[in-house]
Amino acid sequence: MTTPHLGRPGERLAWRLTDLPAGDDALALHSAWPGPLLPAPPAVTRGAGVRVCVLDSGVAPDHPAVGRLDGSYTVTTGPDGQHVIEPDDSGDVCGHGTACAGIIRSLAPDCELVSLRVLGSGRSGSGGALLAGLRWAIEQCFHVVNMSLSTARREFVPRLHELADAAYFAGTVLVASAHNLRIESFPWRFSSVISVGSHDRPDPLHLLYNPVPPVEFFARGVDVPVAWPGGATRRCTGNSFATPHVTGACTRLLGAHPGLTPFQVKGLLHLASANVRSTP
Repeated sequence: MTTPHLGRPGERLAWRLTDLPAGDDALALHSAWPGPLLPAPPAVTRGAGVRVCVLDSGVAPDHPAVGRLDGSYTVTTGPDGQHVIEPDDSGDVCGHGTACAGIIRSLAPDCELVSLRVLGSGRSGSGGALLAGLRWAIEQCFHVVNMSLSTARREFVPRLHELADAAYFAGTVLVASAHNLRIESFPWRFSSVISVGSHDRPDPLHLLYNPVPPVEFFARGVDVPVAWPGGATRRCTGNSFATPHVTGACTRLLGAHPGLTPFQVKGLLHLASANVRSTP
């Protein structure tokens, strides 16, 4: 069992914006940046030329809110016990991946979107499948990987950390949701990953930089309208649904400025956050 990490006495760790006390104005203006901010590229580009992988429960290929899928794969176990990546025609086994893919598509309609199924019908999966799927996504040189999932099993942490660092140095941006409970899980806890919690603002491009670690950014994640298998829609709440909003913002940034490193993308997200302003 993983022990909840609640920090030092008196320390406020925010997994979601709602973790902060009511009326807290700590995010109203976190910091002033010396010099003019760049224009807001997340709001003016459509993600053309950016390849995005959704590691999740699969994606329904025929949903109008998702549109074109440029590939659909799954992690299976071969006869030798090794994990293998194979084409997948099962679609979405629980709806979670379709919801995330629809949010990404709504923000970056021109991106290349690929599904890699690592979760089962109960929104759970093995650590081995997660590692194999992430390794494949890095080897395929995706620009952005959406990971609205995490694991609390410590035995997978060293290898997962190695993969997160490999992605960072290879130029692949990993965007991962913080656990909805205040427990330590991974990979969102790694500094090489863009970690996401949720706020309740309705604007899908309203980002907030979080000065209260470990989560770095808050995005829309409360009562979010999402795509669902069978052509349906529903409203969902959770950090899982905040994460693809940040993935969409990253995709727009990379569409406007190809070749940005993960470090640069994270810095631009900081500058684009509503609670960060420039000073003359």
